[in-house]
Amino acid sequence: MVKRIGMRRLAAFAAAAALVLGLVGCGGAQSTAQGNTEPVNLSVWTYYNGDQLESFNKLVDTFNNTVGKEKNITVESYSQGSVNDLETQVMVAAQGKVGASAMPNIFMAYADTAYAMDQMGELADLAPYFTDEERAAYVDSYLTEGDFDDSGSIKIFPVAKSTELLFLNDTDWKLFAAATGARYSDLETVEGLVKTAEAYYNWTDAQTDTPNDGKALFGRDAMANYMLIGAKELGETIFDVKDGKMTMGMSEDVARKLWDNYYVPYIKGWAAASGHFRSDDIKIGSILAYIGSNSSATYFPTQVMLSDTESHDIELKVLPTPHFEGCEKVSVQQGAGMAVAKTTDAEVEASVVFLKWFTQPENNIAFAVGSGYLPVTHAANDMDAIHSSGLALTDNMKNVLMEAVDAVNTNELYTTKAFEGGTDARSKLNYSMSDLATADRATVEERLAAGESAEEAEAEFLTDEYFEAWYQSLCDALSQYEG
Repeated sequence: MVKRIGMRRLAAFAAAAALVLGLVGCGGAQSTAQGNTEPVNLSVWTYYNGDQLESFNKLVDTFNNTVGKEKNITVESYSQGSVNDLETQVMVAAQGKVGASAMPNIFMAYADTAYAMDQMGELADLAPYFTDEERAAYVDSYLTEGDFDDSGSIKIFPVAKSTELLFLNDTDWKLFAAATGARYSDLETVEGLVKTAEAYYNWTDAQTDTPNDGKALFGRDAMANYMLIGAKELGETIFDVKDGKMTMGMSEDVARKLWDNYYVPYIKGWAAASGHFRSDDIKIGSILAYIGSNSSATYFPTQVMLSDTESHDIELKVLPTPHFEGCEKVSVQQGAGMAVAKTTDAEVEASVVFLKWFTQPENNIAFAVGSGYLPVTHAANDMDAIHSSGLALTDNMKNVLMEAVDAVNTNELYTTKAFEGGTDARSKLNYSMSDLATADRATVEERLAAGESAEEAEAEFLTDEYFEAWYQSLCDALSQYEG
């Protein structure tokens, strides 16, 4: 039964909607709010695809036929493909290279890309277009992500956010649980997840006469998130940024904790990563669970395809992402925002009109329900409000949003601040441990096939010296990005 929203909550929701819908913050936005005598055409570049792109375009059409028509503003949406494709196209446009498209009015950007564009003088500061009351309607950390100089500026405007959850092939999990007594609660901590992964590997290994052919339980979509959030829970900040300058901070003890709970399980076959995304690995049955963005829920497969002739249906179970034992829970804050190019006053003002409209609670909820992303205002980031929107929710989407909303509202949110070279530094963090684990596991499998025992095959990679060599190489790689 859908829970009815209380009168106090309904009043707050309505007030927030009115605030966010208000088309004038102060100053230069007055002319747009009163209607343009000349039409303004806005281009928006995104990396949305599939359901996310469809949901976004539906809202663009609604804007054009309502507020846009009233204000003489027309928005045109263009998907640039992947995140990397979008970043490349925006940078090429900003640099005015031969053959490049014209700079869009609005484009999706992560903090590091937006920071680089801001250093080039390409971004408009949207802060003057918002009153204090309007700013207060948004989750504060979402707005401060685009305040590069701590002056209260808004260089990235949040329109949809995400955090990480644990996605589980519940159908096959139940077989394992029935046989071994495994429980969902075993997956609440990182340590519990690893211990359960060992039990799953041993259980699947015992299903055949072939030794050492057990299956992995889990994988991770974003290793950088594991490193950054894990370190934060363990009391350290890997990228400590002040005034755009980064100082690296990750002790050997924290690095070892991260190593022991991903690299070691991977070497032993308890964790895995083979497809482009872990949802691909779920689909072929190589893992049962993965930790990834709540927005990835729309890609979770409905079947496991073991071969061209063997497949079975599966159901999704959504669980909170595991946290380190005994630590305050930290959840990643992620998802690109919208940056507005520094063009004419009329175009910047019109861009603000569209962005405020898009994040009006009822519209932002509509996008969240269709895409799996999270709304960005306090009023909309609430399951009562989402239920009361009247929008149809699948059971899977309801569970995804419920877990994600709870994580955002109850855990500390964390994302790294932007700094020069931040994208490359994060990439090194993302691949340093995972690439080594993949290569070393392949060597272990070759040795197992040649007749070595698991202990013999793995021994080289489980020494203190091997860990210390990796740790030092990572520190050396990241130090080049320090300011």
